[in-house]
Amino acid sequence: MERRTFLQTMGMATGVMAGAESRPNVVLIYADDVGYGDLGCYGATAVKTPHLDRLAGQGMRFTDAHSSSATCTPSRYSMLTGEYAWRKKGTGVLPGDARLILDPERLSWPGMMKRAGYRTGVVGKWHLGLGTGNLDWNGEIKPGPLEVGFDSAFVMPATGDRVPCVYMKDRRVVGLDPKDPIRVDYTKPIGDEPTGKKNPELLKMQPSHGHDMAIVNGVSRIGYMTGGKSALWVDEDMAGRYVEEGGRFLEESKKDPFFLYFATHDIHVPRVPNKRFAGKTTMGARGDAIAELDWSVGQLLGRLDKLGLTKNTIVMFSSDNGPVVDDGYKDAAVEKLGSHRPAGALRGGKYSNFEGGTRVPLLLKWPGRVKPGVSDALVGQQDFFASFAKLSGQVLKEWEAPDSVDVLPALLGESKRGREWIVEHARALSIRKGEYKMIEANAGVMSNPSTNTEMGGGGKAQLYKVSEDLGEKKDLAGLMPEKVAELGALLGKVKSGPVRQ
Repeated sequence: MERRTFLQTMGMATGVMAGAESRPNVVLIYADDVGYGDLGCYGATAVKTPHLDRLAGQGMRFTDAHSSSATCTPSRYSMLTGEYAWRKKGTGVLPGDARLILDPERLSWPGMMKRAGYRTGVVGKWHLGLGTGNLDWNGEIKPGPLEVGFDSAFVMPATGDRVPCVYMKDRRVVGLDPKDPIRVDYTKPIGDEPTGKKNPELLKMQPSHGHDMAIVNGVSRIGYMTGGKSALWVDEDMAGRYVEEGGRFLEESKKDPFFLYFATHDIHVPRVPNKRFAGKTTMGARGDAIAELDWSVGQLLGRLDKLGLTKNTIVMFSSDNGPVVDDGYKDAAVEKLGSHRPAGALRGGKYSNFEGGTRVPLLLKWPGRVKPGVSDALVGQQDFFASFAKLSGQVLKEWEAPDSVDVLPALLGESKRGREWIVEHARALSIRKGEYKMIEANAGVMSNPSTNTEMGGGGKAQLYKVSEDLGEKKDLAGLMPEKVAELGALLGKVKSGPVRQ
């Protein structure tokens, strides 16, 4: 069954035109752990983000945009599949040796773009698993990005704080010496290699909790690894390497429509920015990593300008979840935070059921097509799939991207209306509809002492009128049981299967 019909010649209300102009290039810059209040265009003053602020000033800035989860792997899964990650087991935060959680037989967002005639590429953080289990890092690694819709890939397998600390180009580890094979284990140490726990004197950055296993580049990570010495990354060079690879993709793709998923490491831990950014802010490594992130954005925007691609390229910027200050390393981020509020006026952050967990920056620029402005439309990153299917003239089947909603008019600034409701995912599920948000009853904790994050746990459902109480300070559940019941019923219906809106 076809889910929606595409008209070859659409009305101006959609902002889409037939022919070549209906296939603008698309660049998604997807940052890691950037909070709602971390950028100048969202109110930050302690750190300068001129390139992101310029992007915001030239396009739409969204104030009610959401990642689908308060953690990274499930947000990425949902965005690329159009399906809430909590519907599928095994989509939590993955170890570095996890098997691929995307189904190569199922249409993905990049696969849909490829079907529409786009050249597709991914650069940066992957963290969606690789292979089918018992992965051999020393040969051809598949299935992976190329099997789920990307024409080219230059990625780190998982995260900066997880082994293996190497880059992959398409299906192979970059720079690997076959005489020095890689071994990875997440259950026990390998041989007598030093670890952060046993050999803290070897570290240039001490862990605050966890992160005390294999040592690479003077930083201890999650998981154990040996071998691959010639392939190991240098953290300080990572942002520059990704910019280089992203620029190469743009150069190689300039003659045809392209889709680039540029997933930064910044500002995830370990925060080890290049020396030219170290000390550039008063906020320590976290602030300096934000400055490095902004530089990366500026480099990509500059490359588009140089190649003459800016006019017909949609550039989007967002983050995979909300902010965290101490996420496992003693990098002075807590001590030097000062008056900066990473989540802005929101409560919570990464891992949290509160708005700070999933309400994230979203910027979108399309010169000559999207008028600069600010939108409070409710949109989710899982909606990119259906929206860009509409933009590129694709017809989705009923079972494809089941939780994705076509919010293209809102993304293009042509409508103030986005979704009617959205499900937010952290340790529990929450549902937002209209002015209200309900957090379902859950056994989670109220706060996480390791990250100093308010988690929103509680044995009873919570209800907040977010239109007036953005910081979710006043729980109205006891005063409005009928609203709790209404939202609870809707959430229960969504949990039983996709619900169209």
